[in-house]
Amino acid sequence: MERLDSNEHRAKAGRLSPRNLVRKFVPASGLKPAWLPLPGTLPAGRNTPSLGRIGPLEVRLARTPKEVRKAQELRYHVFYEEMSAIADAETQATRRDIDAYDAICDHLLVLDHETPQRNALGRRKPRIVGTYRLLRQDVAERHGGFYTSSEFEIQSLVDAHPRLQFLELGRSCVLKPYRTKRTVELLWHGIWAYVLMHRIDVMVGCASIEGTDPDRMASQLSFLHHNARAPEDWRVRALPERYVEMNRMPRGEVTERQALRELPPLVKGYLRLGAYIGDGAVVDHQFGTTDVLIVMPVEALNSRYVNHYGADAGRYANQ
Repeated sequence: MERLDSNEHRAKAGRLSPRNLVRKFVPASGLKPAWLPLPGTLPAGRNTPSLGRIGPLEVRLARTPKEVRKAQELRYHVFYEEMSAIADAETQATRRDIDAYDAICDHLLVLDHETPQRNALGRRKPRIVGTYRLLRQDVAERHGGFYTSSEFEIQSLVDAHPRLQFLELGRSCVLKPYRTKRTVELLWHGIWAYVLMHRIDVMVGCASIEGTDPDRMASQLSFLHHNARAPEDWRVRALPERYVEMNRMPRGEVTERQALRELPPLVKGYLRLGAYIGDGAVVDHQFGTTDVLIVMPVEALNSRYVNHYGADAGRYANQ
């Protein structure tokens, strides 16, 4: 099978089945959650509202340049110190993962209020333990396009759906002690709230498999190709000069359970949500990864997860 079919790929009792990955969900077009600001009215800076809370953990957008810098420090720690990204001289000197897109993106943060850190003035500030970078289509179009376009032909997908609003997800990472269900739930609760606030129709972004030798991840790439490749109207190819074939093993030779075990948790999480996978992978030598494209139309999101967070993103709004 070359595409994800909603009848054959339904989630069973919350488990990720290789042949049952997606249920369709179409949110009410007129949904206006009372606790969320409407598009264009989101307060800036220090008045940016909380998007959810579980105990001492809170999810919200970064409010200050200092918080963005802290998120960049977290990304440096995960990507360059834990993983195998290669730092240039500037990155080594600043000990921050920085690029030009940081200035135009919203930065989603998970903060721990129970173990605060002291700033240079000795004031106690909540510790930033998780982050996601969010780039809306209208912002991207004013600044030269999406980050993802350096690896995939994303503009062709945007052009094919002129009535839809796209959101790019990227630079996801969580501090190791916080890689728990609560932190992941808060990140996705925050993203869902953001999607509702800005009337987003489609989420896209790169997801990484550690390593730069596609042959060593042939099982994972082939599993994604055979079981989750996007249907034609959502399919995006890797750039021709960067294209890496994902169909490296015949379907019958792929041990699906093993491939699922090997896939990174983030990729499996995207599949559970109902994501499609683009055509072709891209090797990113700087970060030491092989990237696949994630495409998530809101109408294709798994209803089990949407219902979990609430159609109005209200599950953790008042905690």
